[in-house]
Amino acid sequence: MNHADAVDALSALANSTRLAAFRALVEAGAGGLPVGGLRELLDIPPATLSAHLNVLRAAGLVDDTREGRVIRVRASYPRMDALLAYLTDNCCASGDCDPTCPPRS
Repeated sequence: MNHADAVDALSALANSTRLAAFRALVEAGAGGLPVGGLRELLDIPPATLSAHLNVLRAAGLVDDTREGRVIRVRASYPRMDALLAYLTDNCCASGDCDPTCPPRS
């Protein structure tokens, strides 16, 4: 992940509704959630959810598939992992590491 991609992803998550949606999708696991189920969980209007999902989709943080009349949304775990790796890439590079930091691989 490069700097611009990280900024896009973090910008997409810098909204409480989008962050809640993304966390719900991460919690749902690989099966994701139907859009209607996510909308009910977040208790927001369909058009509002659609706008938020478009932002998350543009940042590459969610993927969706059509299953008949249902659209299922899933968190993009590779993109999430890439963002986390980018954020921690230079952790403890100064050599003065906090003992609570996870070991670098």
